[in-house]
Amino acid sequence: MTTTKPIAVLGAGSWGTALAWLLAENGREVQLWCRDPERAREIDTARENARYLPGLPLAPRIRLSSDLQECAGAAQLIVLAVPTQAIRATTRATAEVAAATPCIIAAKGLERETGKRLTQVVEEELSGTAPSRIAVLSGPNLSAEIVRRIPTASVVAASDPHLARELQQVFSTPFFRVYTNSDLAGVELGGALKNPLAIAAGMCDGLGFGANTRASMLTRGLAEMTRLGVAAGARAATFSGLSGLGDLLATAHSPLSRNYRLGLALGRGDTLEHAREELHQVAEGVPTTDAACRLATMLGIDVPILEELRRVLFEGAPLPEAVQRLLSRRYRDEEE
Repeated sequence: MTTTKPIAVLGAGSWGTALAWLLAENGREVQLWCRDPERAREIDTARENARYLPGLPLAPRIRLSSDLQECAGAAQLIVLAVPTQAIRATTRATAEVAAATPCIIAAKGLERETGKRLTQVVEEELSGTAPSRIAVLSGPNLSAEIVRRIPTASVVAASDPHLARELQQVFSTPFFRVYTNSDLAGVELGGALKNPLAIAAGMCDGLGFGANTRASMLTRGLAEMTRLGVAAGARAATFSGLSGLGDLLATAHSPLSRNYRLGLALGRGDTLEHAREELHQVAEGVPTTDAACRLATMLGIDVPILEELRRVLFEGAPLPEAVQRLLSRRYRDEEE
């Protein structure tokens, strides 16, 4: 990819801002799109996104914009870092000006109403774009650690190996090591499904349970992720990689994880509405829980942990009763 045209990062939350910073560190010109014109001016004037990553100076290579079409139309690469449920509308709004531009999806989740993966959503909205021009970035990548240059790894998945290698070069730095993977569905689903499990891990801690409980839940949760992923066309081995187990370990243990923090608050007795307000950010695991259960039903896959989590989040089921239902399920073989 050339360095003359900017890379458009759509979404000025913590993740979008961190990616813009990372790309600028790599010598790339970046246009960071913020939906709110006033906030865009504030960030541009202060050269800092004080709401999401306070204290992080933005390089001169990062320019703020609130004009979505102008930002996407002038880009050599589009990075979709808006919340999952905004992916369809954002893609639709840029379809005419960016249908032939490579796109990498940095959001992690499933569309709630359809249960679809985000690449499927983007392909539908960019009907004239070959699927080979769409990629996914995923892995154990907590924004606050990345901008402190704490070493981590990530993975770029694309059906076109040439595009995957190009993007590997675009995003790799001495502290951000990027691998490639051809299993687009697996990398997507790993990044999406770990979010509900991170909420569940926070709930376990909020209830005062110990390491045994959390390890047991995450292990069985990983089995659900893998089972559902394989049924959706992914490879089982991908869920043992960076976008599956790697991302799960990071988000289910760290207080930097918004999904974990939400679950922790719920486990301590907070309401979902209040916990989400206090978070001041989108916890992707909430709508993804509903979408994942919808997908599991469509595919005929048993996902008891995700289903109990859905009952707690969307039906008001008491958390202790959900735990008891999981523990009282019929005995079975671990490999079943």
